[in-house]
Amino acid sequence: MNQAGQPGTGASEGRVLRCGVVGVGRMGQHHARVYATEKGCTLVGVVDASPQRRAEIADKFNCRGFETVEQLIEAGVDAVSVAVPTTFHRASAEPLLSAGVACLIEKPLAGDVASARSIKDVAERTGSILMVGHIERFNPIMRAMQKATENSQPVVPRFIEVHRVSPMTFRSVDTSVVMDMMIHDLDVVLMLMDGREPDDVQASGVAVITDHEDICNARLTWKLPHGTCVASVSASRLALKTERVTRITGENAYIKIDYGAKTGTMIRRIANEIQMREMREQLRRGVDLTSLKWSELVNIEPLVVDDAEPIVMELRAFLNAIRTGQRPPIDADAGFVNVRVAQRIIEAVRMNQ
Repeated sequence: MNQAGQPGTGASEGRVLRCGVVGVGRMGQHHARVYATEKGCTLVGVVDASPQRRAEIADKFNCRGFETVEQLIEAGVDAVSVAVPTTFHRASAEPLLSAGVACLIEKPLAGDVASARSIKDVAERTGSILMVGHIERFNPIMRAMQKATENSQPVVPRFIEVHRVSPMTFRSVDTSVVMDMMIHDLDVVLMLMDGREPDDVQASGVAVITDHEDICNARLTWKLPHGTCVASVSASRLALKTERVTRITGENAYIKIDYGAKTGTMIRRIANEIQMREMREQLRRGVDLTSLKWSELVNIEPLVVDDAEPIVMELRAFLNAIRTGQRPPIDADAGFVNVRVAQRIIEAVRMNQ
């Protein structure tokens, strides 16, 4: 069944899926490459506003170049990646979804809540599969974290700290750093919170180079039956270095993940309970522990990371959802919530100005 509870797109598991890409710029060209080389797929064609660009990519991957989405639909496609600028997501995706074509829309789902809701509604009304391309979920280190925790005690986050900073690239300057960069981490944080929106959003930000926030910090609070969880999420596109680090402090574990370095560590509570109990008892008795080295007292578990390419894993998940009719990993609901929380952060920033 698909995300609307109806049968899937009709693509049988054994049939070659006919794929296309709308927008073959920096990200879209990689979608075209994967479709052109992935087993069980054929790249029918690409759409791009630039005649030169669509001809170049079509020639490179031996497919057709189209001027419009409607021409791509007429050529016959089962699955399409939408990788145009965010402001054009709705205009590109809705005709495809209305025609029953499964869509993977690059993050974010849309640039505002109204457009995101409209795209989501079309997908649900037509029963077409919709996935949002929050590629950080397919980063090897994120997959390693999920694998390490799937058969153990739940982490139960209580405090999440995120830093995503980079030098100015002068791309996506028509939108806030919240929609450009922070949206990656909002998706991960909301996934850790089972898709629940925060009860409270506080934020501050500064527009320095562009007309939108170039630097932002958001404090998100969830008031849950088992206790409160707070996430501090910072993003900047004006840093002098690149850093993408998330730290998760939970009831049962501490996890640090470095997306850029593709490294991560985990400290499980259950693996350190005996040492912690002994140290607490010694502290109660007034024992001097200043000579001890904390890093040598705890069992630190490195996360096992593979070398799979994130976009390949992302598109395989999308194609699998089409073949099986199952809900994609980042469905319309998740994409919509990400946009709504991002907009709440932007509104909080501007209320404080």
